Amino acid sequence: MEPRINIQQQQGMSALYGFGKHLSKSSIEKPLLHLIYYRVSQINGCAFCLDMHSKDLLAGGESVQRLLVMDAWREAPFYSDRERAALVYAEALTVIKSSLVPDEVYEQAAAQFSETELMDLTIAVIAINSYNRINIAFGAHVGTYQVGQFN
Repeated sequence: MEPRINIQQQQGMSALYGFGKHLSKSSIEKPLLHLIYYRVSQINGCAFCLDMHSKDLLAGGESVQRLLVMDAWREAPFYSDRERAALVYAEALTVIKSSLVPDEVYEQAAAQFSETELMDLTIAVIAINSYNRINIAFGAHVGTYQVGQFN
């Protein structure tokens, strides 16, 4: 699909870039943020973001195996408690089923992340959901992303 508009030239994108600037200073590990971006992009079906974050994860040393089974992370034995807490929290914010994140999901996340990190994790999920929706609405050249292109 050819892009409908050039997303990068739109002034409204500066609002989302602010999220990235903030998260670049977060104490949440960059590989974990990319893992969250990858999982949320799977849920939303954003091919551009899946391509981008898989490349960033692999360049950062992530294993192919963990990416291949990401859709079944609950059953896979190779995700840490911190990663599991972040993944379940990100999924709850992406697929909203009620007016609150379930208590057990929030408690699991709160056991692994400080209040500041929980805020940053929430901002990260909001950001990737927004990017997914923009890419899905306007298209992007899937497969063209180069590692570090947007850093």
